[in-house]
Amino acid sequence: MIIERNIIKFIVFAEDSLLNALRKISDNKSRLVFSVSESGKLEGVLTDGDIRRWLLENKDADLNIPVNKVSNKHYVSLHEEATTEEIIAQFNNRISTIPIIDKQGHLVSLAQEQAAEFKIGEFVIAKNEPSFIIAEIGNNHNGSVESAFQLVDEAIAAGADCVKFQMRSMKELYQNSGDASDSSEDLGAQYTLDLLSRFQLSTEEMIQVFDYCKNKGTLPLCTPWDKESLVILEEYHMPAYKVASADLTNHDLLQAIANTGKPLICSTGMSSESEISEAVKKLKGWNANFVLLHCNSTYPTPFKDIHLNYLDRLAQIGDCPIGYSGHERGISIPIAAVAKGAKVIEKHFTMDRELEGNDHRVSLLPIEFKEMVQRIREVEQALGGNTQRRITQGEMMNREVLAKSLIINCDLAPNETIKEEMIDIKSPGKGLPPYRKTELIGKTTKRSFSSGDFFYPSDLEEKNISRRSYQFSRPFGVPVRYHDMSEMIKDTNLDIVEFHLSYKDMEEKPSDYLTETKDTGFVIHSPELFTGDHIMDLCADDDSYRQRSIDELKRVVEITENLTPYFNNKERPMIIINAGGSSADDFIPTTERDKLHDRIANSLSQIDQTNVEIIPQTMPPFPWHFGGQRFHNLMMMPDDIERFCKKYGYRICLDISHSQLACNYFGLSFRDFLNKVSPYCAHLHVVDGEGVDGEGLQIGDGNTDFGMVADILNHHAPHASFIPEIWQGHKNKGEGFWEALEALEKWF
Repeated sequence: MIIERNIIKFIVFAEDSLLNALRKISDNKSRLVFSVSESGKLEGVLTDGDIRRWLLENKDADLNIPVNKVSNKHYVSLHEEATTEEIIAQFNNRISTIPIIDKQGHLVSLAQEQAAEFKIGEFVIAKNEPSFIIAEIGNNHNGSVESAFQLVDEAIAAGADCVKFQMRSMKELYQNSGDASDSSEDLGAQYTLDLLSRFQLSTEEMIQVFDYCKNKGTLPLCTPWDKESLVILEEYHMPAYKVASADLTNHDLLQAIANTGKPLICSTGMSSESEISEAVKKLKGWNANFVLLHCNSTYPTPFKDIHLNYLDRLAQIGDCPIGYSGHERGISIPIAAVAKGAKVIEKHFTMDRELEGNDHRVSLLPIEFKEMVQRIREVEQALGGNTQRRITQGEMMNREVLAKSLIINCDLAPNETIKEEMIDIKSPGKGLPPYRKTELIGKTTKRSFSSGDFFYPSDLEEKNISRRSYQFSRPFGVPVRYHDMSEMIKDTNLDIVEFHLSYKDMEEKPSDYLTETKDTGFVIHSPELFTGDHIMDLCADDDSYRQRSIDELKRVVEITENLTPYFNNKERPMIIINAGGSSADDFIPTTERDKLHDRIANSLSQIDQTNVEIIPQTMPPFPWHFGGQRFHNLMMMPDDIERFCKKYGYRICLDISHSQLACNYFGLSFRDFLNKVSPYCAHLHVVDGEGVDGEGLQIGDGNTDFGMVADILNHHAPHASFIPEIWQGHKNKGEGFWEALEALEKWF
């Protein structure tokens, strides 16, 4: 059971609108709010179920009515003097949160069977959340406020979620009032007292450092080593407390910290299992919300003494989130702890391990701490969820190349029976996979087959997807290659075709495929990959590499000019490019982006665009090259794109999937992105996306709101042409494209 005293997120006023109550319910993630009068007296309870029932009973419901018209007045509440046993007795399968009131009926706290969430500042510590990483500065400032400020700056740059310090009242803490000159003390105590007497910051200086943290946008935390320090930290409104290993058995101080009602992070170093269990029993009796950190308080800790598997046992003992506080050398153990389920990581932090003080020797340097954070975040991504395995986008691309498919080894007309001897298994894997062979045998064909044709999933389905004439308010088309263009434009009313060139296509003669002028216009999608594994990069640091990219793009321009007589373009044909700027192992610093955008513009200025218009494509955070993931840096952020277009006068190809994924990854509003970027759109790739790298999905298979997308594009870019760039949409004579166009027709 948890007593939640920070109740503002659970409260609405009786006269507030029902709509406001719904917002609160959504925000607090507890599925209920409590309605109070203006004086704070409890008036009613309102759950999301109450609202749903009310909406069903009132067809003409007005969400602006006051909460007190809907809230439940028959609720269970308890007085603030109720015992833990009395509160627990009220919980059942229907009631998991009980309002606690004072003698006047004011709502003062909430008793929750389980904490809705463990939250420190804006950080939620939970199973599916990133680990909370603490840079333990402690006294590693060695008594200098300026050094403390520098450590804070370096910890932020290294990726720490918070910085933590320690506060002691030497007079209250030590029986000799902290006298470092006391010759009667043991050597270890003398050493510690000497360091503390010289390296502690004053209360005023500590407050300065806390304020500095807040001004820098990071969370300060502190360990109170005594009640006097706790009072000072409470007056400062410290959001949570770290309990030192040495005080887990100090039940008087532990209770005083628990009584603040703040979240507690408790280290378990130097404690036996029975002592940990007793502390847990006490903490639960005091209704504390806590995390237990596995810890070995040896400086440095031998690896053999860490026993990281004890994290599992600690989770059982505490029935709470767990973490790891490490004093060992290096960064491998915290990373392993995260893989074992640790949701809080604490490591000491210093600028110089040679400085005086035993904490420095077990501390990480900024570059090491940054490496640890990066590796932890990689492990968190790799852990994923305990869900059914899905084939990733990269695997799908490699499966296409490496796997095998079912093909037919003879000609076959519609309405004939498929027999086993007609089916062969061949690479590549772009058709129906071999394990579905038995499903094909005995099927009646819906279409004609030529020997060597692939079977596709649609050959097993009842629905029949075929091209037709479409109605769109803007020019539209589909992707094509030289060899399939004639097939793709049959029996439909496309306005344009978009040639997706490969580097092999650049050696072809268009005249071998085109003999007369087509009624459609055309767009060129330049290759990204050229011979010798050369990926186009117009902003490469290597001048010779960049020059080759420029030369290859000049060849694309020449091909485009040679194609122009065969098509009915009213304006210069557009060439879509991926301008470059990807990196192999991580994103580049954001401060470098403008320089690279400028370098792209410089490269493009060397290309004659009299007869063509080059339009850079918006990019996803994790593009796929050679069947593997890379990191992209340019043409992703709306401000960067707008600045580039304004500065150099370029328009863009807006890839809906790419930009949706970028917004998903960077936490941006896709609506805001579109409103900023769409005025510069010349052409669109309309396709769905999911997550951070699930690009090229069929319309409706991702998380894109196409109604919203269409509204914004119809307003800001009503004349921009589009294609549905569905991955593998060309299979089976373009069935993926026709399916997408049919879905998009209602919006565009």
